[in-house]
Amino acid sequence: MSRFRAILTWVGLATVIGVPIAAAAASPLLQWRGPIYIAAGFAGVVAMTLLLLQPLLAGGFLPGLPAIRGRRVHRWIGAALVAAVVIHVGALWITSPPDVIDVLLFRSPTPFSVWGVVAMWAVFAAALLALFRRRLHLRHRTWRLAHTSLALVIVVGSVVHAILIEGTMETMTKAALCLLVLAATVKVLADLRVWDIRPGRRAER
Repeated sequence: MSRFRAILTWVGLATVIGVPIAAAAASPLLQWRGPIYIAAGFAGVVAMTLLLLQPLLAGGFLPGLPAIRGRRVHRWIGAALVAAVVIHVGALWITSPPDVIDVLLFRSPTPFSVWGVVAMWAVFAAALLALFRRRLHLRHRTWRLAHTSLALVIVVGSVVHAILIEGTMETMTKAALCLLVLAATVKVLADLRVWDIRPGRRAER
């Protein structure tokens, strides 16, 4: 990839990530919210932007970060994603513990809450699976199928959660970001053939 294309790719990615965050920061809804609630909202926005980076890193599509190096960064971004989710849920807990308890127990009447909590548990499960991969002695094909299945649950759950909720994010930029997250995920799953676990196939690209 030429230097110009590499620069263009990074500028485009920075724009895709920066615009939704800037639009959320300008939301008039923030005028009536306290700092902890605002922190919860922005943690959710950051988590969505990290979901865009994850498939791009895993697939080696970012300039200067080929597949092997990209997957190393993928692990660090995964840790940041877990932190963002913890902040998101923890801050909401501080603002309204009963509501969070209802969400965690699937008792909330709001549909977006169900999708959000499913995505949250999938994030934690994927992180634990990655952390204890060696101790579990999983074969690479088994681990890859489990991890990518959880990743798909995370993406679908997070996108539906974000689309249904009317909160910090601006509508158009939110929709565009969610569409890009879905497109990047599908592209990587198709290119890496993660569901093809035939013994004769190479474990890595």
